[in-house]
Order: sequence, then structure tokens, then C-alpha cells
Amino acid sequence: MYKQNFYTIEENVKIAKDVYKMILKGDTQYITASGQFINIKIESKYLRRPISVCDYDDETITIIYKVVGEGTEIMKDMEKGTVLDVLTGLGNGYTIKTDCKKPLVIGGGVGVPPLYNLVKNLIKLGQKPQVILGFNTKDEVFYEDEFKKLGADVTVTTVDGSVGVKGFVTDAFPTEYDYFYTCGPMPMFNAIEKTVKTSGQYSFEEKMGCGFGACMGCSCKTKYGSKRICKDGPVLEREEIVW
Repeated sequence: MYKQNFYTIEENVKIAKDVYKMILKGDTQYITASGQFINIKIESKYLRRPISVCDYDDETITIIYKVVGEGTEIMKDMEKGTVLDVLTGLGNGYTIKTDCKKPLVIGGGVGVPPLYNLVKNLIKLGQKPQVILGFNTKDEVFYEDEFKKLGADVTVTTVDGSVGVKGFVTDAFPTEYDYFYTCGPMPMFNAIEKTVKTSGQYSFEEKMGCGFGACMGCSCKTKYGSKRICKDGPVLEREEIVW
């Protein structure tokens, strides 16, 4: 169930190259799972901007976004105290597998943020997540320390080798894990799918129209028919995906 409401910007700061963290204050009761997203109305723009929820509590929502177009270019200049029209509680998030002990959590670029709240919840359950964060270069790395502060085992990879393991996320895969969760771009997913040895969940990044399932603009094929990434996803089980 989603809800339209108004939220006040508490913070909007740059944390890496073209990457910003925004904290919104307001009603968070409709966010019920890690991996859900919100949809922000931008003045002068017809379509809202869907942004994954990085973290949330009883009063605030934290999002992390990358400046990639006109909408996010406007967002980066928004000041503290600005009031935004936001749809919250969108999408189906991750389903936490309580019988796992050592899950693998893999994030690529702006696919990293929704994994933060997930890892926090996994650790609360007594699990020991192994986290791999993949970026192109050192200037793009963010939230490594935040994941470590949660108590997670964190490995950073960069394509150019400027920090961490040189290469892709699959170059840092551990030998032992009993499940996986991931979010990131499709090329990363294709590499992961060829490498993983267990069941898991993929959170897809897709361009969206309405953001709540009406326009069918973000549909993808599964073994059980078409599913809408914004409503049936963005998280899908590995076994149902048609690659």
C-alpha cells in the first residue's frame, strides 16, 4: 500500500562524485520492507522521480541518489526546509530468509543504498552478511564505512583498481555463502547470475512511468508471466526470472 504525503528536507549533502544523500522528515509508516522506494514530485517535471529507500525510522527517510538528469539536477540544489510531495511505500522489497546464516549482499553503484537497511535487519537477526560494494573508481565509492559500522564484513571493488579489489563484484565472491541479495545494473546481474551458486533475490533498476503499476511501462518477463518492476518488484526471486 502506498501513500501520498508531504516531507521536509532535513539534509541534502554530497557524499561522492555526483552522489547525494537526502534525509526527509515525515510519515514513514507505509514503508514496510528493505528495498522499497519512494516517488518524488519535481516542480516543472511531469513524471515523479523514483528513488530507493536507503534507511528509515519512525520519523525520517534516508535516500541516496545520483545526478543523472534534469530531475536529480534540481534535487541536488534543494535546501533544508524544502517541502516535497512524495509517494511512499512503493514496490515489494526483499523477503528476508530467516534460515540463512551467512548471506552474500552485492551492490553496484546506486544499487548500494537499498542494501543498507537490509544488512541492518540481517544483522539484527543474528546473521553474518558478507557485503560486496562495486564501483567504477575511488571517487564514486560511498557508504563503505556505514556498512562496516553495522558490523558487516565489507569488500569494495573498483573497475580501475583505484581502491579495494580490482575488477567487478564477481571477482570478490567468497567461497562460502548460503543465500544472496543484490541490487544494481543489468550487466552486473548478468555476471552474478553466471557466478552464484545459491538461491537469491535481485532488485531491478528500471525506468518507470507512474511508479505504482498502472502504466505497465516497467514490465519484465518472468516464468509466471509479465511482472511490473514498480509494483510486483523491484525485488524478484532468482528462480522466477527469465534471463
